[in-house]
Amino acid sequence: MDDPAQLSEYGKILIILLIGALLVCATIFLARLISPKKNNPIKSGTYECGEDPIGSSWVQFNSRFYVIALVFLLFDVELIFIFPWATVFGQSEYIAADGRWGWFTMIEMAMFIGILILGLVFVWKKGDLEWVKPNVSLPKVPVPIPDSAYASLNSKTYQVRDYALVVDETVAHKTTVDEQVSTPKPAFKPRFKKPE
Repeated sequence: MDDPAQLSEYGKILIILLIGALLVCATIFLARLISPKKNNPIKSGTYECGEDPIGSSWVQFNSRFYVIALVFLLFDVELIFIFPWATVFGQSEYIAADGRWGWFTMIEMAMFIGILILGLVFVWKKGDLEWVKPNVSLPKVPVPIPDSAYASLNSKTYQVRDYALVVDETVAHKTTVDEQVSTPKPAFKPRFKKPE
């Protein structure tokens, strides 16, 4: 740095941080200054996903979703650590400098992945990856009708009517009735005033 007026890299970061903090403070100040301050019961009420909170907040809920989300994040972070390892492991200069470098990095990553696999097996054996499944069962209603009556109704063959013929007969009947009836009159007759 020949020019003393030139900013260092840390100076640039400091300026960005100061501008960011200034913008956040200015936004909060303007919101406090401009925002309306009329309270009402709807505005002061608890907002819970667009639903009115009803009942007690001491409700038990199943936390399996959170466990599955955390396991997903764990393996997502594993990928974040594998990418830089793969880029360093693939550099031929390190391998050429010392032949043990390749074996060391391979054993290191095998231990890392092994620990993660052990954690996955533990969570799997514990049953935290199983989603809660409802017990589906057919409803049983105590009815005095014997099962043989249902079986006989289901085993019979029934004659199915051809509804196309029925529709044709009703259309033919309607046309003969409509021919006898005169055309209907309108329900109302609009009246217009003449401009004076």
